[in-house]
Amino acid sequence: MSSTDDLASRSPSRRPQFVPGAPANTLHVKSDAPTPELHVIAYHGDDFIEKRLDRPADVVELLDQWPITWLTVAGLDDAATISELGRIFGLHALALEDVVQVHQRAKVEQYGEQLFIVARMAELNATLETEQLSLFVGKNFVLAFLEDPGDCFEPVRARLRAGGPLRQAPTGQLAYSLLDAVIDAYFPVVEAYAERLDRLEDRVIARPNRRAVSEIHAAKHDLRSVRRIVWPLREAVNSLVRDPSPLIDDDTRVHLRDCYDHLVQIIDLVETYRELCSDLTDLYLSSLSNRMNEVMKVLTIIATIFMPLGFITGLYGMNFNTERSPWNMPELNWRYGYPFALGLMALTLLGMLWYFRHKGWLGDGKA
Repeated sequence: MSSTDDLASRSPSRRPQFVPGAPANTLHVKSDAPTPELHVIAYHGDDFIEKRLDRPADVVELLDQWPITWLTVAGLDDAATISELGRIFGLHALALEDVVQVHQRAKVEQYGEQLFIVARMAELNATLETEQLSLFVGKNFVLAFLEDPGDCFEPVRARLRAGGPLRQAPTGQLAYSLLDAVIDAYFPVVEAYAERLDRLEDRVIARPNRRAVSEIHAAKHDLRSVRRIVWPLREAVNSLVRDPSPLIDDDTRVHLRDCYDHLVQIIDLVETYRELCSDLTDLYLSSLSNRMNEVMKVLTIIATIFMPLGFITGLYGMNFNTERSPWNMPELNWRYGYPFALGLMALTLLGMLWYFRHKGWLGDGKA
């Protein structure tokens, strides 16, 4: 899966390969894309087959023999393979162009008797990673193109292997199941950010530092990316519910409404956690300001305490000649002059500490 960095910040090898003026049926694949891996599942009632294909032409026999065929193509570096699959399944050239240009927004388009659906899958590892899913739905097939090997469809495969209602359902129900798996995979991602923000909140309160605020900004950036992905996906699912299509029956529309509800929940959670990121940033600044105020208060108290002590020691350090006048610092010739000066400074210190505490400037004050 690719990172969620903005288009301008991507490395040249990860940028979409645009060729200005090229015809629509020209496929420009990425140079660093993985080699396509073809995985097929075909079924009808109790009959089921699952295997890997060595070449696209092998799927023709399955299409002829099985009522429903689900082919997953993981990897987009072979334009010849993609073009041959387009010919076998009768895919529109504009849709194939969107398959290899993996920066597409989520959308639903009708091409004759086929539905073309674009969505993005999300996975949270060290960073948030997303991958474009291009889904073609026909009367007897579902064709899924992925950027890289690995997906979130294993629960759907497990349901097909175990048998059950999904084997009896049309291709529209299978497409719904795949979209539902994609959407449900966002919940663990969003909840992981919730746990991360809770930990960051504790760190910001206990030990505010620049690393914490950097992690807050990174989480906010990722949540913004999730919102940018999920928002058009919600509209795409809504169009499947709203617009009539022979591939989407009434029962499937009911299930798609549930997908729409899940997307609304995800958007609400993302918005909540984005606001929490802003609140944590404000909390960081507030904690930093409070910490600075505490330091300044301590330094001010220390300086204030030493001001009268410095005055006393400075006064006793003046060079008065007691032989000229008995009023010139008589304490200099007094037997207890030095202990008296120390005691005066101690009493001054204790009196100032009591006054600061009484006013609430030091410790808990009157409480």
